[in-house]
Amino acid sequence: MDEKAHSFDAQQFLKNVSSKPGVYRMYNAAQDVIYVGKAKNLKKRLSSYFRKNVDSVKTESLVSQIAHVDVTLVSSETEAFLLENNYIKKYRPRYNVVLRDDKSYPFIFLSDHKHPKLGFHRGAKKAKGQYFGPYPSAWSVRESLRSMQRLFPVRQCDDSYYRNRSRPCLQYQLERCAAPCVEGYVSDEEYQEQVDLAVLFLKGKNAQVIQSLVTKMETASANLQFEAAARLRDQISALRKVQEQQLISGTQQEMDVFGFSFKHGLACVYGMFIRDNQLLGSKSFFPKIPKGATPEEIFQSFLLQFYLAGNKLIPKQIVVPIKFDEMDSVQEVLSKQAGRKIQFYEGIRDDKRKYLKLAHSNADNALETQQNQQKSMFARFNDLEKMLSYDSPIKRMECFDISHTSGEQTVASCVVFDRNGPLKSDYRRFNIEGITGGDDYAAMAQALKRRYKKPNDDAKMPDLLLIDGGKGQLSQAEKHFADWPAQYVPLIVGVAKGTTRKPGLETLIIANSHETIPVQSDAPGLHLVQHIRDESHRFAITGHRNRRQKAKQQSVLQDIPGVGAKRRQALLKYTGGIQGLKKASRDEIAKVPGISEELAETIYDYLHG
Repeated sequence: MDEKAHSFDAQQFLKNVSSKPGVYRMYNAAQDVIYVGKAKNLKKRLSSYFRKNVDSVKTESLVSQIAHVDVTLVSSETEAFLLENNYIKKYRPRYNVVLRDDKSYPFIFLSDHKHPKLGFHRGAKKAKGQYFGPYPSAWSVRESLRSMQRLFPVRQCDDSYYRNRSRPCLQYQLERCAAPCVEGYVSDEEYQEQVDLAVLFLKGKNAQVIQSLVTKMETASANLQFEAAARLRDQISALRKVQEQQLISGTQQEMDVFGFSFKHGLACVYGMFIRDNQLLGSKSFFPKIPKGATPEEIFQSFLLQFYLAGNKLIPKQIVVPIKFDEMDSVQEVLSKQAGRKIQFYEGIRDDKRKYLKLAHSNADNALETQQNQQKSMFARFNDLEKMLSYDSPIKRMECFDISHTSGEQTVASCVVFDRNGPLKSDYRRFNIEGITGGDDYAAMAQALKRRYKKPNDDAKMPDLLLIDGGKGQLSQAEKHFADWPAQYVPLIVGVAKGTTRKPGLETLIIANSHETIPVQSDAPGLHLVQHIRDESHRFAITGHRNRRQKAKQQSVLQDIPGVGAKRRQALLKYTGGIQGLKKASRDEIAKVPGISEELAETIYDYLHG
């Protein structure tokens, strides 16, 4: 036990601890939360940590780090479970099992409009309409939406795009939308019929959808409407193909099944999510686990964090891969959270056993794949260290990139990798302002200034800083760190593309010396550099597109001082829209109710500046 831990007097602390239920937080000397726990009896539970002979390596290591313990009393064990989960999510303590991906599930959303829209939704369910899911991943939702486009011509475009159409878009030409945005292409009744069929399909009632279409096809054929009958025939054929592609069909309306694998200090929980008799999808989870954690502890912690975070729907039935100590208590907590009875099953009966066996098999396979990827990532880091003659291990690397369209809505990205790969929780984007449009050097300088503000021992500084670009971009990093103490400055490397800009022809340039590193195209270290560079590029482009889309949706009048929503509405109404306003003179603008001559001057100058 180190000297800092000795400053914590466990005996004195335990004298004043209550025997009521509650949650405790353990801090180290740096006042970081290193462990969060809950107990029915706080005094009894906390006393177990400070016995002479503790029963695990994890507990022994934890106790040696304790400098302070904070206790919060609660009125019930259920409250303790919820508070413990909130603290783990907030502090992410090193000695707790932590679920890395705690985002809410995505849904398919059908809007409540005259011509409803099908789309992707994640987050609070504030908008009016129907929500289908939840799905295990964003990829699952987008794949489902792509399938829906081929089956039912229901619009998936944004409302702003839909409202401003004067003729059908490409989706209509591809027979993936009925073009409700333009009159004369589809009646409201016909469009609603397709919406109703899409709803039945999303509820898993495929047979009912096909039967409805067969009836319509026969009616159309009998009325000699052969083109309509042929379209219905093709729709039925596409539906049958989708039905055949369904990997698993069963009799379970709503159930989650979890497989579990634990080897060599790594754990994988594999979830399968069944709604309306269909397997909506599956996903592998790799929680961060402390040394010495048991399989039971890992799975219980995962289950609580998984369902109590975000807006995840808790199904009536959950098939668990292993028994754990507090199954009844966890079941009660989830039931209260869901507002209905939740039942745990151990996969003994045929149907559930089939799913559980498959989930276990996938968990084993996913864990093996993850371990192989970690070995590959370790080899790439080693090769990069040799390539750059870097003496110590590279624990953290960051890469910057710039994205814009003709100098507009410039966005810089900062992507972070550790020795396990992408560290997405530390990714950052910077909206670049106040520079000449298209000046990538100034954009890079601003991004670096905002990311690395001053030398600081507590800041997360990278060992290796990669700049996507040639000597011009690299010089901005050199200037930024020129006055910093050497111990805070990372190794800075520019990644310049070859003349043909093909992967494998990149050149690595060391900052200050501008030494060029010769790299083989098949070198694992170069593959690592390409990986982080491409990820930085993707992240920058995504941010730029989002910013560009937001700018499109904003009125050009929005930034004029003194012009609020009512005045904008009056200006557009009295001048016949934005084009009419641009053609209007100063005097014509001043005649709009609520617009003074001075404000008319400001508006005119802004629109013609």
